[in-house]
Amino acid sequence: MTNPVRLKLITAISVVIGCVIGSGVFVKPGRVLVATGSSNLAILAWILGGIISLAGGLTIAEIAFRIPKTGGVYTYMEELYGKTMGFVCGWVQTVIYGPALFAALAMFFASLLIPFLGLSEGTLKPISLIAVYLLAAICAISTKTSALIQNATTLIKLLPILAIGILGLFMGEQTIFGVALPEVTERAGLSAAVLATLWAYDGWMQVANIAGELENPAKNLPRAIVIGILTVMSAYLLVNISLFHVLDHAQIAELGERAASQAAVVIFGSIGGTLISLGILVSIFGALNGNILTMVRVPFAIANRSLFPCREKFATLHPKFQTPTYSIILQSVVATIMILLLDPNRITDIGIFSMYLFYGVVFIGIFKVRKQYGAPKAGEYKVPLYPFIPLIAIAGCLFITYGMIQQSAVSEATKFDPLISILIAAAGYPIYKFLEYKNKKA
Repeated sequence: MTNPVRLKLITAISVVIGCVIGSGVFVKPGRVLVATGSSNLAILAWILGGIISLAGGLTIAEIAFRIPKTGGVYTYMEELYGKTMGFVCGWVQTVIYGPALFAALAMFFASLLIPFLGLSEGTLKPISLIAVYLLAAICAISTKTSALIQNATTLIKLLPILAIGILGLFMGEQTIFGVALPEVTERAGLSAAVLATLWAYDGWMQVANIAGELENPAKNLPRAIVIGILTVMSAYLLVNISLFHVLDHAQIAELGERAASQAAVVIFGSIGGTLISLGILVSIFGALNGNILTMVRVPFAIANRSLFPCREKFATLHPKFQTPTYSIILQSVVATIMILLLDPNRITDIGIFSMYLFYGVVFIGIFKVRKQYGAPKAGEYKVPLYPFIPLIAIAGCLFITYGMIQQSAVSEATKFDPLISILIAAAGYPIYKFLEYKNKKA
């Protein structure tokens, strides 16, 4: 019997970087700056977001090492806290988090495509819907084609970051540090800004899924997480500092998600700026494709492993295309509702907040894992500086929860967003119990 091929450290690092970098670094700097009100605090927010992600990644890595099963946070919730909690987590991924990723990425893509093509603002939502439906249809018809799109866009996403991040340091004339914005009504504070940065850092969880396939995982898994997230954090800080150097801070706040595209025009001129803006569009389009490709597998996986509404449909692949078409349709419909009713920044806050509620519970699970399995033996992976790293991850989740509540209080329209997110998540409990009752009766 041949030994399975083991993934090298460089591959694991690439997984971290590839899964994390998408749209956030291009569309969130303005949001973070407005929330904090100063360049210093904005940069601090990006650092704190990276630290929380790093602590979370190192904590999840030990849980993944001890529970070597695929499925990510849903599986860990199920193994640590039982099938009901696993279902509730999967429910949130299905009806909030996954569709939020689709909707927000599609809207960010459309908001940058509009000026690129000279279209009117009224086309934002139609273009967003077209983007979701196009990639959902491709995903439904051919997984191979979706994978090819993903591979083609992965390398391109690094070009705008390097171009803006490096050349912006030499081309700008604006003061970078110590600049404060005038008082604005939307000011939400540092915790809300960190919540916004976590949209850009989201994706580090994926590396835990390949823990069992790594060469020397006890050493290479933490190395991949540390090197990968520190690389991403460095890139994000570089881009933000360059934006502050190239554009006036008030202009960054006003431009919002279009600040990076405008910086590209300032640095490279109209033609070069157009090419960089095109690279940003490709990056976001690739992130949308990748999230559709992966997130639609969540309800399919749950339906195959456990109880799920209309289980027989969601557990079935299309007879011809062998894709989870019912899952694709469900999440595309929910994404459509989000696109029609909400703005993309509000969608990202709801999505990240909802998922970090479960991340926090999983992080707490590390203490249950240690109690159940004991401390890792020599040669096995263990969280560095235990229990301080897990406590930082847990504290980060509490900080994010506070940030969402603080952010939502700024506007009358958003003040119930945390409560709505929690209620939708909580609805998963009676739904599972009802399905469990029906199953027993049958």
